[in-house]
Amino acid sequence: MNLDTTTQKIRTLFANAAGFSDTLTFDFGADGIVSVNGKTHPPEVSNDNIDSDCTISITLEDFISIIEGALDPQMAFMSGKLSVEGNMGIAMNLASVLKA
Repeated sequence: MNLDTTTQKIRTLFANAAGFSDTLTFDFGADGIVSVNGKTHPPEVSNDNIDSDCTISITLEDFISIIEGALDPQMAFMSGKLSVEGNMGIAMNLASVLKA
């Protein structure tokens, strides 16, 4: 999966997510970013760098492992593969969205 495919997957996941009303950025380092603006309905998903309530930094490879179910998000956080800046509550609520 590349950034474009991942962006589309995130768009699909958040289109089906009920009640997400925050802004979120997935920072994949050199591979790029995906931002989610939950203040719009359906949430707007883009590769633009927006001012977010929460930023999750992770490699694209590890993120793909999470959405495919091969890597547990909590284990990724505890092992340092995933870091969170901003509102930790948003990140904690993502598990249900990403595993849909």
